[in-house]
Amino acid sequence: NIEEFIASYPASTQKLLKQLRTTIHKAHKGFEEAMAYGIPTFRLGGKNVVHFSGYEKHIGLYPGAAGIARFMPEFKGYNTSKGTVQFPADKALPLDLITRIVKYSQSFTATT
Repeated sequence: NIEEFIASYPASTQKLLKQLRTTIHKAHKGFEEAMAYGIPTFRLGGKNVVHFSGYEKHIGLYPGAAGIARFMPEFKGYNTSKGTVQFPADKALPLDLITRIVKYSQSFTATT
């Protein structure tokens, strides 16, 4: 489960993962939590909306390709790929940006 997943990380990473989880829930109150692909996943209507994970040097947020493309101009200083943005584990998370990404991904998922 997600609690066990988060608990498996060092305390500093746990803090970031808990913040990320809370931020995702605040962005949309109707999310269902699950573990998919071995990482925490948030779903609406049975569809995956966003995933996250922790790593040694970063926190990964996986909003999908549309979410990354929409916010690419705001990802200066962050590593990205087609469906992922990596936030450094030694810095505060950009919670406002994450909220906007999750809200966009939720609305995008609802229309596809």
